[in-house]
Amino acid sequence: MKILLIGSGGREHALAWAISASPLCDKLFIAPGNPGTAACGENVVVDVADHQAVIAFCRLMAIDFVVVGPEAPLVAGIVDDLAAAGIKAFGPSAAAARLEGSKGFTKELCAEFAIPTAAFARFSDETAAKAYVAQKGAPLVIKADGLAAGKGVVMAETREQADEALAMMFSGGLGEAGAEVVIEEWMIGEEASFFALCDGTHALALASAQDHKRVGDGDTGPNTGGMGAYSPAPVMTAAMEERVMAEIVRPTLAGLAQRGTPFKGVLFAGLMITEQGPKLIEYNVRFGDPECEVLMPRLKSDILPALIAACDGVLGSIDLRWSQEAALTVVLAAKGYPAAPEKGSVIRGLDKAEARDKVMVFHAGTALKGADLVASGGRVLNVVALGASITEAQQRAYEAVDAIDWPGGFCRRDIGWQAVRREQEG
Repeated sequence: MKILLIGSGGREHALAWAISASPLCDKLFIAPGNPGTAACGENVVVDVADHQAVIAFCRLMAIDFVVVGPEAPLVAGIVDDLAAAGIKAFGPSAAAARLEGSKGFTKELCAEFAIPTAAFARFSDETAAKAYVAQKGAPLVIKADGLAAGKGVVMAETREQADEALAMMFSGGLGEAGAEVVIEEWMIGEEASFFALCDGTHALALASAQDHKRVGDGDTGPNTGGMGAYSPAPVMTAAMEERVMAEIVRPTLAGLAQRGTPFKGVLFAGLMITEQGPKLIEYNVRFGDPECEVLMPRLKSDILPALIAACDGVLGSIDLRWSQEAALTVVLAAKGYPAAPEKGSVIRGLDKAEARDKVMVFHAGTALKGADLVASGGRVLNVVALGASITEAQQRAYEAVDAIDWPGGFCRRDIGWQAVRREQEG
């Protein structure tokens, strides 16, 4: 098969690495890709926001299957447009992708189908939103309704922080994404990410992970797209995974099917595991980034038949095997991230990191400048390691990080701290 993978980040490098290993994959194109994905296939210059250009490329190269990595093209309806052109693609329709495209849409779906989530209210008026904050008091969670590249959620510990977030969003600080906001109760518990492949009616549980959103050690500083992750998440026991499937994932699939907008693709549930059980924080409609970078190395089965089965509505015939080993990724970001990352600094020593046992490096925001690999984004590299435990994977990952020569970058030094503490306490 000839495959086109859309995207350019660490998630796409991990997907390219997994897809290119499939016996079904004869040729892999990545649009636009990055210097890392170039080792897995052929990077191509196609404007992925121009759906007709993507369709034209697929016809020119006789593409059999398209895998869409990021959320923006999905929300913009690229899968619908490809399907209308007779091209098979992995990912949800624009209607089903509203699960990520609109926080309010997802909260209303939860209310309609009794899916456990935080109490909430929706606002399109700043004065009314601030009055609600004054009535409820802090802490609260303020969320922009639309897509904001991981920067649309503010954990407001004080009323002042809540008012500042509302003022920023309603004044256009996040563009159209902040024209409407959702204000939620602050849930207490442990966060986890859970992934399931869906074919419209069936859901196949994949694996769990835990992300680290805050930029600084000890979960301090502003939220980011994610500074590291590990899989599996110890809080997601087999019993808890079944509860998540029964109480959250399956009712979501059934609800969307009932509404006439069945969900096909990967459902990424951001969860809070509370004393009352699992509650939905939010949905994403694609593989997480950096979670994908710890899922793919743990997947022992061929990923491609599973993606095709989700698209064809026959997931019931698929069974996936997972490594018993844990995986942990540390994100190396450019100095100044997330506010103003410094681009253009030279990165050396990747070969030393990748030569280490059970270590791989996925590129996110890199570019080639002559013979030099340079930083071209905020999150730049994902250093991934496998281990018999999270503790072992963490040790391997940081040893590999320390082999990289990049003065222009930084990372958190405590990725996996909750799981490591659990393992040490035994």
